Amino acid sequence: MRELASKYNHSEIEQPSRYKKWVESGYFTAGDKSKDPFCIVIPPPNVTGKLHLGHAWDTTLQDIISRYKRMQGYDMLWLSGMDHAGIATQAKVDARLREEGINPRSLSREKWLEHAWAWKKEYAENIHEQWAKLGLSLDYTRERFTLDEGLNYAVRKVFVDLYNEGLIYRGERIINWDPAQMTALSNEEVIYQDDKGAFYHLKYFIEGSDEFLEVATTRPETMFGDTAVAVNPKDERYQKYIGKNVILPIVNKKIPVIADMHADPEFGTGVVKITPAHDPNDFEVGNRHNLPRVNVMNPDATMNANAGKYEGMDRYECRNALVEDLKASGHLISIEEIVHSVGHSERSGVQIEAYLSKQWFVKMRPLADRVLENQKNADTKVNFTPERFEKIMNHWMEITYDWCISRQLWWGHRIPAWYKGDEVYVGMEAPDGDGWKQDEDVLDTWFSSALWPFSTLGWPNETEDFKRYYSNNVLVTGYDIIPFWVNRMTFQGLHFTGKRPFKDCLIHGLIRDAQGRKMSKSLGNGIDPMDVIDEYGVDALRFFLTTNSTPGQDMRYIPEKVEASWNFINKIWNASRFVMMNLKDYDPNTDFSNYSSVDEWILNRFNEVLRSVNANMEKYEFALVGNELYSFVWDDFCNWYIELSKSSLNSENNK
Repeated sequence: MRELASKYNHSEIEQPSRYKKWVESGYFTAGDKSKDPFCIVIPPPNVTGKLHLGHAWDTTLQDIISRYKRMQGYDMLWLSGMDHAGIATQAKVDARLREEGINPRSLSREKWLEHAWAWKKEYAENIHEQWAKLGLSLDYTRERFTLDEGLNYAVRKVFVDLYNEGLIYRGERIINWDPAQMTALSNEEVIYQDDKGAFYHLKYFIEGSDEFLEVATTRPETMFGDTAVAVNPKDERYQKYIGKNVILPIVNKKIPVIADMHADPEFGTGVVKITPAHDPNDFEVGNRHNLPRVNVMNPDATMNANAGKYEGMDRYECRNALVEDLKASGHLISIEEIVHSVGHSERSGVQIEAYLSKQWFVKMRPLADRVLENQKNADTKVNFTPERFEKIMNHWMEITYDWCISRQLWWGHRIPAWYKGDEVYVGMEAPDGDGWKQDEDVLDTWFSSALWPFSTLGWPNETEDFKRYYSNNVLVTGYDIIPFWVNRMTFQGLHFTGKRPFKDCLIHGLIRDAQGRKMSKSLGNGIDPMDVIDEYGVDALRFFLTTNSTPGQDMRYIPEKVEASWNFINKIWNASRFVMMNLKDYDPNTDFSNYSSVDEWILNRFNEVLRSVNANMEKYEFALVGNELYSFVWDDFCNWYIELSKSSLNSENNK
């Protein structure tokens, strides 16, 4: 028997060749039909860069479950895969092309896609290397990518079926618009932050009169799209003006004064300008009063011809120039500085525009109602750990709005719709005949990710894997993407398979720095898990990630605690070294009657710990498991049992 080194050396133990042998030997490959199945599909990382600490935490928890279930005798499938991450990857590819002196939009779609697929290949290889370094027991034989041929077929089928059921439609609506990426965004892709701004108080003169209505707005540059001003029908201050016209400042156009409950008598002056093409509430007011919709901006947030002499100006440049002109013309009453919550694109960081655009939408109400009804059934619902996170899903389903699913990108699933004149054809393949042109847009990344638990198993075909491993047993993910992903997987799974996508949903928090701050490039406090592994080893990192937070709670990254985990692993190493040095004449068939009282004590403690560990593993209480194992190994086994055994061993060696 080889004697172990006197100190644990993670670089020697965690050799890539060892992991490669595990994979090639099929240790992680599922398919033993003599066993009961257990399935987890990995939340697919985006092919946009390196895995971060959050990925390490997320996958560590899944790996613990997977290895535990294999030890329990299950046919364990932990399915690997990656996400194309539409807008995020396109932004990265565009940035690389610009660095190479290439204007991305000067390329044809086909040529640009060649660069995108080369990016995917490069970063998928990086992710594979990082998965290996993390020691993940993934089944690579079933690996999927959200743009692969099988998943594309599933996406097209879902789109066509929902369209034929009347649950997907195309319409002109106010959407969130990213003027940097020049694409629509869903509400979940908008990040709100407090920005400095102002209320600009303006005079809208009554036609043929010196009287005026005072209008306050934070966006004076949108006034070129005003088609009315509204007052509350119960506001006695303005009853006499309803039905009259005001003169739109600078533009000198007549627009009506309308009565609508949208105007709040208690807010500001009680008079609001109505800009149906640039505000979702105004859009609804415009629909109620048959108001025209006047778009005043180009897709890049410069002003268009409807802005008159301000055409071509950036929106902020226009605002500054317009305010000066309003001041000069006597229309500006005052400027009130404020701090207000403003939406920004999650990916580009720019302020989004509420923008009138023709897009594709999913009609959410029927799909959400089915989820809410299913969550009332204990036998078929998705079970959240911790339970409180079910409220987040249910709340989102209760307040949901139609989902804008079209994106003005090249990287993604092309929308299966074709146009010829006023005709629209939606189908799995292009229609017969000449003159048809496919929609240029692609689908929101989350549209394909929502199918991940079943499309990865071969659906819509009744494959052996789909029949055996769906519904999945557990999903592990962070609380930050419950609305983005968990909810959407749930309603798509119920609608298309009649089953929940997964039985359990284990929620963890976010990793923050030692001060509790979110890790970000701007703060420079990000931690590369691969660097941590190089310094302390993957086992130390994984033990730290497992034992320093309870389900659903955030975790702080503290290097000293990672070092403490390394010390624990070194303790196990030294204990193993001691045991192996004293096993030369050990006979595993020795009669139990030869065991000492100390032996019996440690075996009893082991069985007590085993029962507790199993109970907590089933409840996903990994921190409790880790801490109990730590106490057993360090205190019971090393500090007591080994020390007590030394005297017995020494006396035997002296005979």
